[in-house]
Amino acid sequence: MIIQTGMRTDIPAFYSTWLKNRIKDGYVLVRNPYNPIQVTRYSLSPEVVDILVFCSKNPAPMFEYMDCLKSYGQYWFVTITPYGADIEPNVPDKFKVMEDLKKLSGMVGVDSVGWRYDPIFVDEKHTVSWHVSQFEEMTQALEGYTKTCVISFIDIYKKVTVNFPDAREVSRDDRINIGKAFVEIAAKHGMTIKPCAEGNELARFGADCSGCMTVSTFEQAIHQNLEVPKQSRNQRNGECTCLLGVDIGAYDTCGHLCRYCYANTNPVNVRNNMKRHNPESPFLIGESRPDDVVHQAVQKSWIDHQLRFDFISDVSG
Repeated sequence: MIIQTGMRTDIPAFYSTWLKNRIKDGYVLVRNPYNPIQVTRYSLSPEVVDILVFCSKNPAPMFEYMDCLKSYGQYWFVTITPYGADIEPNVPDKFKVMEDLKKLSGMVGVDSVGWRYDPIFVDEKHTVSWHVSQFEEMTQALEGYTKTCVISFIDIYKKVTVNFPDAREVSRDDRINIGKAFVEIAAKHGMTIKPCAEGNELARFGADCSGCMTVSTFEQAIHQNLEVPKQSRNQRNGECTCLLGVDIGAYDTCGHLCRYCYANTNPVNVRNNMKRHNPESPFLIGESRPDDVVHQAVQKSWIDHQLRFDFISDVSG
């Protein structure tokens, strides 16, 4: 099965020691974000966890603990955008994160690292031409270290309207102009553009619109076939066909405080939750409660263990 760490927060950036401890202890407890007394206990044994999936704007704090991840397949999305501190207050400089992506690619392999340039929004400062120019520069720097760049355009969720009231939906013309240019630039540098939950409007230009975290994505990362149960092939909002896995993170815990974030309600909640974090706790935030109802997840490996011919060809070639 797949354990996802990055849909609700950035565990490598802020909670790497906690994750190392969870792996050492062999399990994690996760509260249902919509019914907090419901707790799921997930085993972190490599016998049942085939892949750990990360999505981070700052993977570097995890580097000192990479040895504890060696028993698992891994897939890393590293989000790198050219926005400034007015939009991403606590995200490291893009040049540092690009160097960290290169280092990470050397550790886990190019098939296990994807770059995310998202979300894309357009305003007077961040114009279509600005995005294209920035993307050209960044793609050239990352050539050879990843084969994939995932893009998406900003979604105006309720949380986004509160923290980023100036944000607007990107017009169809701007989406097409940016997407077409990005596909052409990425191709020059050995990368494929994968739009995230954006439909198929960029497919005619050469984008791969099949999804950004598909079964194929993870099979390529671990060079093995996955027999994924039908009920685990998630779909979200009718646009997403990704295999999301179960997430061990928690909302309102990401200290980057990006204005466009859908996972944080407000900075006050984030700061209060981060104060409650204990690296030794089985929970990301807080401790066990007397009224907790703990359920042990049913888990098993999805690896077929018989390499498919295309993977054998990739390895030998």
